[in-house]
Amino acid sequence: MVPRILVVGQTPPPYGGQAIMIQALLGAQPGQVRLFHVRLRYSDDMDSVGKFAWRKVIILFRTILQVWYARVRYRTPVLYYPPSGPNMVPVLRDILFLCSVRPWFRRTVFHFHAGGVSGFRQRLPAVFRPFFDLAYRRPALAIRTAPQNPDDGALLGAIKSIVVPNGIPDMRGTVPETTSRQGEPVVILFTGVLIPSKGVRVLLEAFAQVAGRGVQVRLELMGRWGDEAFRLQCIRFLEEKGLSDRVNFLGVKQDKEKFSRFAGCDIFCFPSHFEAESFGLVLLEAMQFAKPVVATAWRGIPSVVRDGVNGFLVPVGDPDALASRLLELAGDPSLRERMGEEGRRIFASEFTLERFRENMAAALAEAARPH
Repeated sequence: MVPRILVVGQTPPPYGGQAIMIQALLGAQPGQVRLFHVRLRYSDDMDSVGKFAWRKVIILFRTILQVWYARVRYRTPVLYYPPSGPNMVPVLRDILFLCSVRPWFRRTVFHFHAGGVSGFRQRLPAVFRPFFDLAYRRPALAIRTAPQNPDDGALLGAIKSIVVPNGIPDMRGTVPETTSRQGEPVVILFTGVLIPSKGVRVLLEAFAQVAGRGVQVRLELMGRWGDEAFRLQCIRFLEEKGLSDRVNFLGVKQDKEKFSRFAGCDIFCFPSHFEAESFGLVLLEAMQFAKPVVATAWRGIPSVVRDGVNGFLVPVGDPDALASRLLELAGDPSLRERMGEEGRRIFASEFTLERFRENMAAALAEAARPH
């Protein structure tokens, strides 16, 4: 009999990495496992993710009831759930949710799209710690996206802990690809939420150094601002450096508009040290279009970006090192082409959507098998 698994998780919108990957998992054809879904609906946009709202409390209790109903209706003995990152409101929500639903299932699979929740226990008031243990203790299977990420599963006593890299559909060929010609500015692209921990200020400082060396470069940042104060801070910095006309804030783009930006850049830069970062799907989105990458040696990023192969890795929070690597790539078109093609090869061999679905189906089937 094909194992039945209840997947509880967010699907787009909003278009965060975790939601995208759960949607990708659900799109797999039935074979080794049969998946049923209860959609989490706490946030409809990225601005509300991780923030408290009274309506979310109502949604939480409604979701618990939906899971109980789905468990009985679909006869799913295995629960699949992606725990939150290490932030107080989502962790407290997960504790209440998991304590309410886990007893109904024979086995639980945790998929850690965000890393670090296992270390959050000591930050909780003592009264909550027994409930933290009850919620997260000893899952049958723990999945993380890269070996460099915290092994939350092992730290929570998982029976088995494995790595399954993310994967995305190959969009190459759907939009025109361009690179800068001699005499044209080299385009550097960043994609992500515009907040300090994504390395945005570090990138702006590094870009100022590159531009100050007389190199023809342009910077594009695609994504929403995290808050108004940080936006004004960045705008002032660019005005002081006289770079406002060389930096373009694109806002949020989706589908072909988004892929056109990846396909039209020369270098992709992702200097993140985001607290819950575990993988970075945007790296794959750049690599599929054969773009070299400059990123930080942070969490699971080195599992995607191989230093000196398909790009460069730099220390966290180091604008000088970042500027040095951007200068190296900006001044050497043949190096950009060589690293970009190597990135494309790595993507096609390791990080496709098909490979992700195959690996996930095999892992879930194993977790559901009676022991």
